[in-house]
Amino acid sequence: MELNFILALSIIVFWSSIIHGSIGFGFGMIATPLVALYTDIQTAITYLLFPTMMVNIVSILSNGKFFEALKKFWFIIFLMVIGSSFGTFLLIFSNSEFFKLLLAFIILIYLAQSFIKIEASFISKYPKSSTYGLGLVGGLLSGLTNVVAPLMIIYTLELKYSRKDTIQLSNLCFLFTKIGQLMVFLYFGSFSSETFGGSIIAVLVVLFGMFLGIKINKKIDAKFYTKILKVLLFVIACMLIVQTTFY
Repeated sequence: MELNFILALSIIVFWSSIIHGSIGFGFGMIATPLVALYTDIQTAITYLLFPTMMVNIVSILSNGKFFEALKKFWFIIFLMVIGSSFGTFLLIFSNSEFFKLLLAFIILIYLAQSFIKIEASFISKYPKSSTYGLGLVGGLLSGLTNVVAPLMIIYTLELKYSRKDTIQLSNLCFLFTKIGQLMVFLYFGSFSSETFGGSIIAVLVVLFGMFLGIKINKKIDAKFYTKILKVLLFVIACMLIVQTTFY
C-alpha cells in the first residue's frame, strides 16, 4: 500500500464526505472518479466500499425513520442488490478501462439534467416496469461504476418523491448494494487485507468529514454550492475521458 495513494485517498474522501454531509448526496459521484484517476475502477470501488457504506449509514440516521423508509423502498433496494451483484461480477472478470468512460458518461448525463429537462413520462405511466428498470439497470451501473444518480433523479422526479424520500432511497440503495458488492468481492477473493486497511483509514476520515458537512448544512447557500460541485464534476469527467482515451 503506497503512502501517496493512501494520502490522496484520505484527502478525496474527506472533501467528498463534507459535500455529501452538507447537501445529502455526492460522495460516490465525486470520490469514485477522483480515486479512479490514480488507479483502475475496480481498485477505486474496493477502497471506497466501507467509506461509502459509512456515509450512507450516517445520512440515513441523520434523516431518521429508517425502518419506515426501508419498508417503503424494500423492493427497489432488493432489485438493485441483484443488479449490483451482477455488475460486480462483470467488473471482477473484465475490469476494463471502458468502465472509466462509462463513469464519465454517467456524470455528464447527471450534469445534462441541470440544463435539459429529460422527458421520462413512461415512468409515471408504467411505475412497476420503471421500478424493475431502475432497480436492475441502476444496480448494474452501481456495481460497475459506483454511481447511479442520473437514473435515480429521473425516477424520483417523475414520481414526485419528496427531497427527503429521494435522499433516503438513494442512501438505502447504496448501502445495501455495497453490502452485496462486498460479499461478491469476498467470494471471489478480490478484497485483500491491504484494501481493508486502506478502507478503515478512509472510514475514520469520512466520519470527521461527515460531521463537518452536517454541521455546515444549514449555513451554506445550497444552490451556489451545487453549482461549484457541478463544475468540479465536469472537470473530473473530462479528465477521465482524456486519461482513458489518450494514455
